[in-house]
Amino acid sequence: MSIQPTPAMRRRAARPAGLRLFALAAAIALAGCGAEPAALDTAATDAQAQPAADSNAVDPAQWPEVTWPFDDTELDAKVDALLATLTVEEKVGQIIQGDIADITPEDLRKYRLGSILAGGNSDPGGRYDAAPAEWLKLADAFWEASMDTAGGGKAIPVIFGIDAVHGQSNIVGATLFPHNIGLGATRNPDLMREIGRVTAIETRTTGMEWAFAPTVAVPQDDRWGRTYEGYSESPEVVAQFAPAVVEGMQGKPGAADFLDDHHVMVSVKHYLGDGGTVGGKDQGDTQVTNAQLRDVHGAGYPPAIAAGAQAVMASFNSFHGERLHGHRALLTDVLKDRMNFGGLVVGDWNGHGQLPGCTTTDCAATFNAGLDLAMAPDSWRGLYESTLAHVKSGEIPMARLDDAVRRVLRVKFRMGLFEKPRPSERALGGRFELLGAPEHREVARRAVRESLVLLKNQGRVLPLSPKQHVLVAGDGADDLGKQSGGWTLNWQGTGTKRADYPNADSIWDGIRTQVEAAGGSAQLAVDGKYRQKPDVAIVVFGEDPYAEFLGDLPNLLYKPGNDADLELIKRLRAEGIPVVSVFLSGRPLWVNRELNASDAFVAAWLPGSEGAGIADVLLRGADGQPQHDFKGKLGFSWPRRADQYVNNVGIDGYDPLFAFGFGLTYADAGDLAPLPEDAGVSADDGKNAPFFARGVPGPGIRLVVTGADGRGADVLHPRVATPDGTLTLAAVDYQTQEGARLLTWTGEATAELLSHSPTDLGAEGEAVLTATIRVDALPAQGGVKLAVGCGKDCTAELPVGDALAALPRGEWVRIGVPLDCLRARGADTTRIDRPLVVRAGAGLTLGLAEVGKGAQAEHMIACPAQ
Repeated sequence: MSIQPTPAMRRRAARPAGLRLFALAAAIALAGCGAEPAALDTAATDAQAQPAADSNAVDPAQWPEVTWPFDDTELDAKVDALLATLTVEEKVGQIIQGDIADITPEDLRKYRLGSILAGGNSDPGGRYDAAPAEWLKLADAFWEASMDTAGGGKAIPVIFGIDAVHGQSNIVGATLFPHNIGLGATRNPDLMREIGRVTAIETRTTGMEWAFAPTVAVPQDDRWGRTYEGYSESPEVVAQFAPAVVEGMQGKPGAADFLDDHHVMVSVKHYLGDGGTVGGKDQGDTQVTNAQLRDVHGAGYPPAIAAGAQAVMASFNSFHGERLHGHRALLTDVLKDRMNFGGLVVGDWNGHGQLPGCTTTDCAATFNAGLDLAMAPDSWRGLYESTLAHVKSGEIPMARLDDAVRRVLRVKFRMGLFEKPRPSERALGGRFELLGAPEHREVARRAVRESLVLLKNQGRVLPLSPKQHVLVAGDGADDLGKQSGGWTLNWQGTGTKRADYPNADSIWDGIRTQVEAAGGSAQLAVDGKYRQKPDVAIVVFGEDPYAEFLGDLPNLLYKPGNDADLELIKRLRAEGIPVVSVFLSGRPLWVNRELNASDAFVAAWLPGSEGAGIADVLLRGADGQPQHDFKGKLGFSWPRRADQYVNNVGIDGYDPLFAFGFGLTYADAGDLAPLPEDAGVSADDGKNAPFFARGVPGPGIRLVVTGADGRGADVLHPRVATPDGTLTLAAVDYQTQEGARLLTWTGEATAELLSHSPTDLGAEGEAVLTATIRVDALPAQGGVKLAVGCGKDCTAELPVGDALAALPRGEWVRIGVPLDCLRARGADTTRIDRPLVVRAGAGLTLGLAEVGKGAQAEHMIACPAQ
């Protein structure tokens, strides 16, 4: 029997995307009394609940009311008693959060900040593989600084936050759970609660009390680079999972162990609408109706608040052009007043700096809008000083400051931090044997098993006998970094090695162990070139790790222009070998050709450290019976074409290849009729996309600035500076508002575009590297150099100071550098990974609007003689 998804299957579970207020209220009530939220009824229309169609104004009365599950009367008496003793300087310190890469314990002794964080690339000693003991030692040092009153000031314990987003994932040896996209496929809130509990325990061993999780985004465009951080495109699933994770990490309000030393405080994020931006652009603009914002993107917040979430993180995105970090109606009127949220609102990485009239070091508007704790990783000192001035001038009212400080102190008192010793002396401090403990890994292994979604099982090729000769191939077979994805040991999850995962099994490890234990044999050959012809091949392939905007895509093609995985599958099939494909990805992608070429196809998402969970499901036991059946059901609809970006259950014209909720079991006939192999877009679509346009890098590219001292900063928003201040950026207009960036050098510094994967610009031909620039000023000495990079020890550099001097000042012009010139100076233009590098000294002021590949330019830069 062949499974070709029918219109009825595609319509299954179809419903209007909006959640009704009464349904949300029911979910909140259930969460508040410890029961699982019921499936939310979305059959009604939104007409009676949403504001007028021509208005983007937020009406708090249309949002659900939530019961805050605490009586804070006694706690607030303690808070107010302490608050009354604080100086304005101490108050301002409590609402600023600095990053460990840019603040020291000595700084904390002076400035008395309320919190510190470890960002995705911030580690003790600047080493991503720092030992757990180094993390704990650092936590102790910051705690001791916050409690030291020798220089004056009050002893107020600092809170240490970290992105523990799929386990304590910054720490070597920690248990790594599947990313949320996989967990959503389990449909198991009880499992989420257990995952939260384990994550909290492992986080506490290294000294942190605060996890920046869970993410309750509801991604609606799968091109978004953070799709895998969402549990599902369905707000119902997210609304069910949010309270379970909160309770797992924090404990249940009222319980004796709530927020004790075995639990951590959460940050429910990113508030609000991060999964609904136009075009799936990270940090973009969400242009949905008020009802959609509430019912789809806001679905996770009421049940999370009802479960006692202590923090909510503001989002980078805008709602109809207004940045959330400055959106008073949503931060204060809806979240705090209507939904009765009594915790603190924390910002995201320098997100306040994106507000009009603000910089990363100066932004009264964000606090006045309702932000309580500004995440100012490298800008904390300047933000402290400017905020202090704004309070003294009255621009930030004292009542607003006191409210923010009260919320910060409230969570510290609620966690009992004032009575706790240093982190290493708490119940779990230093118990590093709990990192990757066997019982924790078993929870993660179960999560892997339940997350797997079987899309095809032609001729019931699965489950496999382990007593045969099994070939395991593909570049994901024995790569723990690839199977774990972004936010693993570092921000992007790249550049790691096998030794960084001491408590983990690759997919190959799990298959080999079980096959050999059953008397079979297994061979690993990434390229599929076997020594002995196998009885079956398991090919593991998929996306390489990425995070945030570096994962944004122009379409849903899988590795356009690179058919190596498809060719491997086809070659093995042509040799008469059945092929089971295991696809690693952070989102559904168009893989019709790979589906056609495979006998069985499994969506394995990003499974984390427990690759053996895949063998548990694919392989029979020694007794010949299946060990575990497939349980996973799609939390995201699978695209029929690569241009099916917005492919969500309930929309008009819903026509996916595999519908939301689809997932075969071993009881199902799993044959799949041949699929069309027309992607709907060309493999070249996006291939010639600019490297930089409209003031932001293209998909998979980031802009990095590096100062004279070698320290760098990712340009995540328009206003950024190197840590040493030798290079600053600001937004300027070009064709559109803030459509370009203005770079100003005050010392030796570098600005460069870094590509997530190499770009082939061709080995020959007359193409040109183009850039639209504006020269405002040039260095008095030292010159300007332009370069491209092409991997390790591969670069081409040329002086361009004289060429820039010949250009008109203050005017936008398009310059070009022939690729032949770059090749002549050593560039391999078939693998460009740094498409533009500009090095200069003090005095250069340069506008940058666009960088790309073209045929010609208005001003060609001559290739200087070598």
